[in-house]
Amino acid sequence: MHAPVGGDAGRSVGQRVPALVTALADARDLPDGSGRLAALERVAERADAAGDARSALDARFALIEAYLLHGERWRIVEPVRRCRAAADRWPTLLGDAETVLLTRYQRYAVEALLGTPRVGLDQTRLLLADLAERVGTDGLDGPTVAELRCRIADHLGDEPTARHFYRQWAGTRGGPAGRCPGCAPARRAELLAGWGEWQEARAELEAYDTDAPACTDQPERALVAGMLPRLRLGEPEEAAAAHVRAYRRHRRERAAFGHLATHLRFCALGGHLERGLAILTEQLPRLDRPTDDLAAMEFAAAGALVCGLADETGLGERRVRRPAYGERPATELDVSTLGALLLGLATDLAGSFDARNGTGHQSGRIAAWLAERPAAAAVPLPGGGDVADEEDDADPGPDRESERGSEQELMALTADLITATLDRRGDRYLVDDDGTVVGRWGAAVIQFRRAGERGEVLHTRAMADRRLPTTRRSEAYAFCNAWNHDRLLPKAYAHDLDSEIVLAGDAATDLAHGVAPAQLRVLVDAAIATGVAYAEAVAALP
Repeated sequence: MHAPVGGDAGRSVGQRVPALVTALADARDLPDGSGRLAALERVAERADAAGDARSALDARFALIEAYLLHGERWRIVEPVRRCRAAADRWPTLLGDAETVLLTRYQRYAVEALLGTPRVGLDQTRLLLADLAERVGTDGLDGPTVAELRCRIADHLGDEPTARHFYRQWAGTRGGPAGRCPGCAPARRAELLAGWGEWQEARAELEAYDTDAPACTDQPERALVAGMLPRLRLGEPEEAAAAHVRAYRRHRRERAAFGHLATHLRFCALGGHLERGLAILTEQLPRLDRPTDDLAAMEFAAAGALVCGLADETGLGERRVRRPAYGERPATELDVSTLGALLLGLATDLAGSFDARNGTGHQSGRIAAWLAERPAAAAVPLPGGGDVADEEDDADPGPDRESERGSEQELMALTADLITATLDRRGDRYLVDDDGTVVGRWGAAVIQFRRAGERGEVLHTRAMADRRLPTTRRSEAYAFCNAWNHDRLLPKAYAHDLDSEIVLAGDAATDLAHGVAPAQLRVLVDAAIATGVAYAEAVAALP
């Protein structure tokens, strides 16, 4: 783990090669994509050869950030290893903030094992052992290591070991490198549900840590974690309400792809096969570009379960459209054929995991899913359960047609309209005396306000939690220039505030002719998604 990354060539750790500094700036200015990744890799390799440790580290930090942005977490393992080796060789290379960031990256690299079989098991164990040695059992991130060991043991099918580390993790809060503390109860409930501990899973969700920071994934993640336990405990109405509310959000969020398997399993085991087929049809295109292999395997397995049960009830001849992707043409498949394809995909992926792991646990888990049968009689779903007609409004009722019409009706932009949109999303916020709506989403504080002579302009401003010292002004400007070069929203800028630089972004939309609530939801969703992405990119800066 502590091998050197390259020759010193007589150069001190702080000495930079001007040509490499320029090359790194040029690589960061490239548009997102394979070209930018290749350029960053070349800079890192040239810096290794030249003995410019600082440029090599900066290039690999940027490379890690790019891989995370593209959903390719498994690719960060080697850059993280090289950064860690460089930091060990030159202890003064990293500042305090960079040390914390590298520890977080190391946790990401360990977690990559769970999402794909393309990461080696021995390699991950070395990274985890190294992380455990660094943070210590009694350190702030001791619970983070316990969680990682628990989840890896569970993934391998070693339940006794997983339970051992679960006891060390339960009731704790991770340190700076840990995952979101607001989602910890949901993560623990998911493990307990996987072990068939339905009562304990529900109790974990009910014992929510009220002191945990607000999380933008909540309450929907907790609702999903509790769906199957509630169904198994004879509470189908509560499970149905949780599914409908959570799916309104998860149906459109790319990062929520991993939750879709649970939604499909609820439909299969709760007796809602028509809805399950509708969700499968709607979400099938996302299987072509999944967030990771584990999510693809689970989605395919849950989809195969829905298709299999639908076939048993006489729905096997129903047609499902599978859109074109790459060289594959668009086709229409009957439910039976689609189920067979999904089963094959899930089985192949489970086999790949098991071949890497040296166990048969993932294949056995998928087989157990496919053997499940409805746990309760179907109950009416809130809003009728029609996916095609379902909107994001929080409380559908009998006047749905008139409500749907009002959703498309133009009206003047007001603060109440903005807060109603956030209420539908389930977000938390405050309203200032001047009518500005302020909320926190992850690492971003986002403001919504009415601008213009008549308040007809929706102005959104996202501010990153992380601030830079004024000595890094040129880096802040370079970051903003690169962001504005690659993306439309938000418009990024750096603002001097005493001894710190605030990195913020904004967007303005002229709504002089009015805005429909459905349109405003799209604008708010986009502002939050891009604002959070911007703040996360700032947090990932070296």
